[in-house]
Amino acid sequence: MASSLSLAPFLFLLLVIGCTARPLYPLPSKGDDGSRKLRQTFRPYNIAHRGSNGELPEETRPAYMRAIEEGADFIETDILSSKDGFLICFHDATLDNTTDIAKHKEFANRKRTYEVQGENITGFFTVDFTIKELKSLRVRQRFSFRDQQYNGKFQIITFEEFITIALDAPRVVGIYPEIKYPVFINQHVKWSHGKRFEDKFVETLQKYGYKGSYLSKDWLRQPVFVQSLAPTSLVYISNKTDLPKIFLIDDVTVPTQDTNQSYWEITSDKYLDYIKQFVVGIGPWKDTVVPVVNNYMINPTNLVARAHAHNLQVHPYTYRNENQFLHFNFCQDPYMEYDYWINQIGVDGLFTDFTGSLHHFQEWTSKKTESKLLHKIALLVSSYK
Repeated sequence: MASSLSLAPFLFLLLVIGCTARPLYPLPSKGDDGSRKLRQTFRPYNIAHRGSNGELPEETRPAYMRAIEEGADFIETDILSSKDGFLICFHDATLDNTTDIAKHKEFANRKRTYEVQGENITGFFTVDFTIKELKSLRVRQRFSFRDQQYNGKFQIITFEEFITIALDAPRVVGIYPEIKYPVFINQHVKWSHGKRFEDKFVETLQKYGYKGSYLSKDWLRQPVFVQSLAPTSLVYISNKTDLPKIFLIDDVTVPTQDTNQSYWEITSDKYLDYIKQFVVGIGPWKDTVVPVVNNYMINPTNLVARAHAHNLQVHPYTYRNENQFLHFNFCQDPYMEYDYWINQIGVDGLFTDFTGSLHHFQEWTSKKTESKLLHKIALLVSSYK
């Protein structure tokens, strides 16, 4: 008994070391040959939605660097275009909500009203500014309840700059770019030789060596998912690249921006059977997968099960830590939400604003992590025999 008691402090210390002394956001070690390794393909993907934008202004270099540091499998971005045809990382068609455009009096006469996805929107549009002008702006945090100290510090980045962030990482980090508002972009930006927005998008990926079908050797070296809400864009680029594609699905009230199809049509078995020829998965808004009434989730739909039956992955969006976004079912606990979606709904990837939180949850609940810790304990115990 005394011998067992003498082991207790050491076992406790080992547990502490195993759980807390590791780096806060560890990067996976390199292989024995020094080559870069993909973090994992054995559990749902941690997709850094616009970078770690719960902490830093979205789609900026620091937001993506933080997401990589925190353990993202993929960094996600929205691709738009400047007036002079440079592809940029920016979410909104207009600059109003997340830049300091209002402070730039030299651009006061650039405000326009355009139709975007069937809706008239007034503001300062990226397509009315050259890349040089866009680079003169500074990005700010979208939500007022998030950290405001970085407002005005970071530039808009280009698609190519985004790619180099992933390629320069100390490990393999996937990218997850979206072909954003392709109908609108093709209406307002013209490239030489009759090329389309989608052509420039694919050419940029190919320029940096992105190629290969899902889980191929080429893909594992430089992983990428191409996403879009526009099915015709995904079909179009399927003739240009075999990179895996994800069909994004909006709210039940929003038709597709290019084909004007309803939510119910594009989530039917007939349509899933059609679209699987071109994509490896779907990316639905999570509140359409599990409907919400009065901020309580009710019975889940069978969309995930049906998608899986069609051999399609499911990557819902967007998971956010703040109480404003957590449904009452989760008792203001984001880990409860992750547990529900991963272990009950069975999704294959999650778009999150808080990469570190999802990474911690997956690390702490991973069987591999558990087995490593038990192995350490067993070694310590055996040394006292």
